[in-house]
Amino acid sequence: MIHYRSLNSCLREQFGEKVYKLALDGGFTCPTRDGTLDTRGCIFCAGGSGEFAVPVGNDVNTAIETAKKIVAGKGGKKYIAYYQSFTGTYAPVDRLRDLYAKTLLHPEVVALSIATRPDCLPDEVIALLAELNRIKPVWVELGLQTVHESTAQYIRRGYPLSVFEDAVRRLHETGVAVIVHMIIGLPGETLEMMVETARYIAKSGAEGIKFQLLHVLEGTDLAQDYRNGRFCELSLEGYIRVLEQCIEVIPTDMVVHRLTGDGAKRDLIAPLWSADKKQVLNEINRAFDRDLVQQGRRWIPDTA
Repeated sequence: MIHYRSLNSCLREQFGEKVYKLALDGGFTCPTRDGTLDTRGCIFCAGGSGEFAVPVGNDVNTAIETAKKIVAGKGGKKYIAYYQSFTGTYAPVDRLRDLYAKTLLHPEVVALSIATRPDCLPDEVIALLAELNRIKPVWVELGLQTVHESTAQYIRRGYPLSVFEDAVRRLHETGVAVIVHMIIGLPGETLEMMVETARYIAKSGAEGIKFQLLHVLEGTDLAQDYRNGRFCELSLEGYIRVLEQCIEVIPTDMVVHRLTGDGAKRDLIAPLWSADKKQVLNEINRAFDRDLVQQGRRWIPDTA
């Protein structure tokens, strides 16, 4: 039984073989760190989600070749260049054009994926992304995390839902695909609240979704709250229970880009069970088989 529409299967359909992601660091910052909105970053952020990304510096091709070595031995010949660290559109448009155009020139890069914030997509950047998308596929990954305003304020997300909705609309008007990040296990959120976020993403029109377990990492304000007993981490069983329900409320054509994630083990405080990603994925797959999980089973589309 196929439980969900995986990124791997979609890439094989599109490119005829397995495609690997190359995590790259374009040297960006974020408006929640440079003083525009805040200086502390999001409450859970230790390194802009780019702990494993290769710094690009002034040499895109060398960075790509270095990143290829990380996935070497797996047989890949096609790659997605993933600018993972911090906010990948938070720079002058000329710098973005130079960086991303050079990236797409690499013959083994078949697509470009850019992690960013919906409040960092001015019209000139949207136009650039549309231009690049005519060369090779471009995906924009938006860090929504939650639909609940109280949680958004707690994590210092820094923008309202209206900004997210506007960004998705404007990207789609130019044909650029959207992937939305959601965090499972945010403090104070119930199972029902987390499923509500998944349902909202499902109806946003986004092409893909990334599920991320909340990691408590050293060097974050979230770590201090955890040590002060302000919240408890999810158990593996609890995480899977939420994930199963989220999978079932999204439409069957939405691509699931990730079922969980992994933080740097040297910084991980909780949940410690997440350190063994292979075991976590095995447990998720076993649970999906046991519970007959099926993407879209409880999806309810809007009716005209």
